[in-house]
Amino acid sequence: MVKTVLMYVLGLFMVAGGINHFVNPRAYVRMMPPYLPWHGPLVFLSGVAEGLLGVGLLVPATRGGSAWGLIALFVAIFPANLQMALQPERFKKIPRPLLWARLPLQVVLIAWAWWYT
Repeated sequence: MVKTVLMYVLGLFMVAGGINHFVNPRAYVRMMPPYLPWHGPLVFLSGVAEGLLGVGLLVPATRGGSAWGLIALFVAIFPANLQMALQPERFKKIPRPLLWARLPLQVVLIAWAWWYT
C-alpha cells in the first residue's frame, strides 16, 4: 500500500515538475550549466520527459521503462542542480544549504524510481 501511494506521489510530482518547465521556463534556464547548448529547448525537452515519465510510472504496462527513464533523467539533471549549488547568487530566494541538499536528494529520487523497476 505504501509503495503504491508513493508511486502516485512520485508520478504526480514529476508531472507537476514537467508542467512547471513550461509555466516558469526562465527559472530552469538559469539552472543550466553554461557548457550545454540550447538552454531553452533543453528545458522544454526535459519538461516533456518529466511529464511523460511521470504519467508512464502510473501505467502498469509502462511502469518499469518509465522508472528507468526517471533514473536516467535524475542523472541527466544532476549538473543543473550542481550548477545551482555552485552559483547561489543566481538563486537568492533559495537558502544555500537547500541548494546543496538538492545534490544528495538526487540519490533519494533515483532510489525511489528504482523501486518501481
